[in-house]
Amino acid sequence: MRGVSTSTSQFSVLLYSHRPAVIEQMRSAIGEEPVEGISIEYAVAGAYDEAVSLIDKYEIDLVLLDGEAQPAGGLGIARQLRDEFDEPPTLAVVVARAADRWLAAWSRADAVLMHPLNPVTTGQTVVDLLVSRAEGAAPAQRAA
Repeated sequence: MRGVSTSTSQFSVLLYSHRPAVIEQMRSAIGEEPVEGISIEYAVAGAYDEAVSLIDKYEIDLVLLDGEAQPAGGLGIARQLRDEFDEPPTLAVVVARAADRWLAAWSRADAVLMHPLNPVTTGQTVVDLLVSRAEGAAPAQRAA
């Protein structure tokens, strides 16, 4: 793991989906402490307005968006957050089909994850994004 010290760093992650089962899959794939020294505090939003409100009120380090969410999909929300916020949180989207990767690129998300979520890949991607954010580096878009 690059740049992770022995002290614990806490990060806030917003999980967005209209489906509680997907929220639980996201949380389970990342975990409370994906690696030693990285602790995650979760916020959950089931609607677009709720997600934006949480981003406005709190310092959210990473937003993990369900690309299949309805009525507001995570891909569109990622694009909107990128366009409307001067300094948006780091953004990752979950897509169900490999063919949707082009939409994820259009959304300008920092990372793309495939559903079903692989806990190893998901946890590592989230940690890499959070560490990059903490170090002030702009994460390169990556697909997992």
